[in-house]
Amino acid sequence: MKKTAEGHETRSAAGAAADGPFVSGPAGQSGAPGGHDEQHGTRNRVARSILDHGPSTAAELALRLELTQAAVRRHLDSLVGEGVVEPREKRVYGSRGRGRPAKVFALTDCGRDAFEQDYDNLAADALRWIAQSAGGGERGDAAVADFARARVAAQAEQYRRELERVPPEERTRALAEALTKDGYAATARSAPASAGGTAAGEQLCQHHCPVAHTAEQFPQLCEAETEVFSRLLGTHVQRLATIAHGDGVCTTFVPQSHPLPPAGRPGGSSAGGHRGGSPSQPRNVTETRSTTTGSPAGETPSKTSKNASKTDNSRTKASNATTAPANTAGRNPA
Repeated sequence: MKKTAEGHETRSAAGAAADGPFVSGPAGQSGAPGGHDEQHGTRNRVARSILDHGPSTAAELALRLELTQAAVRRHLDSLVGEGVVEPREKRVYGSRGRGRPAKVFALTDCGRDAFEQDYDNLAADALRWIAQSAGGGERGDAAVADFARARVAAQAEQYRRELERVPPEERTRALAEALTKDGYAATARSAPASAGGTAAGEQLCQHHCPVAHTAEQFPQLCEAETEVFSRLLGTHVQRLATIAHGDGVCTTFVPQSHPLPPAGRPGGSSAGGHRGGSPSQPRNVTETRSTTTGSPAGETPSKTSKNASKTDNSRTKASNATTAPANTAGRNPA
């Protein structure tokens, strides 16, 4: 690094190689001295120096990085504002001299998390040990599944209290909000019925999974989470996609709790009760008319039969009268 008269720094090749996880912008992008990427590159070096050497004063950092104390303090102020480092009073061993104790700067938990971590391998090793201790095979898989269920039990209890505060139709949305608070970046949206027969419902989407790398090796983690969703929402849910299996988002389908009956069949029973024929003219209606036509209201069946017989006799006489001339045509009257 070289210092200019104005206290700005120019980055050397060694300094660029020391850039850590706080750099923003496209990789390999170079900027002018004092530019945005240059500022972040220097802050990374300051944070890395604190990680390698422990809590440090501004004077110690300036000496190590070959910067002015004014430049170091400017970067430290930015790192404090971002929550990467925090100021502390320097511990003094033995007698302390006059004046204020020197202020040192140490990395916060957030700042440490930005550097290399091995939590995924640690978790995978722990689950692998659980499976082997249980005997491996199916017994080992069952032991890992038991651990996964126990792990999500505490979360499930917390989510249950959140869901009890809202009506059933809003519980998927409430679950998404609770998952977002735990870092899953979850959303809920409606899922209409498809032409293929899929019922209407909702889709619970998790756009981030904090344990994706471990769940890739142990799918029991995803299965236990799905079981918890089903119990919390009071319905059978279906996992459609997971980040652990290479999908872009974890998607869970939540069907409607009270599905609507098929169109044209209210309540699930056949309308009108027809058993054949066209709906506009059911067969049983025709049969009813054949047994009741010609019977005035309140008239007894005996009177009805008598009237019917009289009507038939009169129709017979009329028929004979009209056919008599045809029968005698061509006969001699004598």
